[in-house]
Amino acid sequence: MKVAIYGQTYQDNAIEYLIELLDELEQVGAVVAIEEDFYELYKDRGASKGYSTFTIDHGLDATFDMFVSFGGDGTILRATTFVRDLGIPIVGVNTGRLGFLSTFKKEDVRKVVQEFKQGAYTVVERSLVQLNTQKLDQEFGNLNFALNEITVSRKDTTSMITVETFLNNEYLTSYWADGLIISTPTGSTGYSLSCGGPVIVPTAKSLVLTPIAPHNLNARPLVISDDTVIRLKVSGREENHLVSLDSRIASLENGEEITITKASFTIKMIEYTSESFLKTLRNKLLWGEDRRN
Repeated sequence: MKVAIYGQTYQDNAIEYLIELLDELEQVGAVVAIEEDFYELYKDRGASKGYSTFTIDHGLDATFDMFVSFGGDGTILRATTFVRDLGIPIVGVNTGRLGFLSTFKKEDVRKVVQEFKQGAYTVVERSLVQLNTQKLDQEFGNLNFALNEITVSRKDTTSMITVETFLNNEYLTSYWADGLIISTPTGSTGYSLSCGGPVIVPTAKSLVLTPIAPHNLNARPLVISDDTVIRLKVSGREENHLVSLDSRIASLENGEEITITKASFTIKMIEYTSESFLKTLRNKLLWGEDRRN
């Protein structure tokens, strides 16, 4: 068993649970590698045992059986930039509030190993969206993909922008809004949901176009097939607008056309039998509870 471990360096509270996980992994004879900065935090807490490390550029390969992310949903989004197209299954240990991606309770961290060894899980492939525009190659490089969403939005102004939108070369509409979200099924429970978008199960072959605070009230979220080629062109009072891929963001000159497609690879997520997507959905949205008083 070969396991990679990643976490945010500002999360000191994750170290005690990391130690528990390492102890459990040692009992099953696992080979362990820890992200370099996270490992330094671990050593600062008096760690005595040494482990190999990895960075975003080296140390990981397809031979790893599991990638454990300590943190919240945002940490998993950053974890995908390490895994990329290597096909290493990711599992999130939540060290904060309940998330839709990082669902395993930190108090049950030993079960991450135990239930994996028992085979009490499935691997769900999550689709990604990919940004295609040479103008942003320098900013995003080979990290031009997003697990949750690609968003265009206004910059340095209170004025709305106009997002001219084409689907498979056919004109759809021009959104007059603060921006537009192109969301995957995974991202449907993130920014898109907070802007009125629908919840979509992770295995659906769909994308969602969700306008951000549209001026036209008849501009509604639109669900499309994930093999659709999306072309966007932004205009507005300012010279530039923002383009974000999950938590990574860059500025782009208005009028530059960008193309968004489904990425050529998927991210594998470990879904334990005890922590399913539907269970998380019920807990997070309080479905099935009688809230009447």
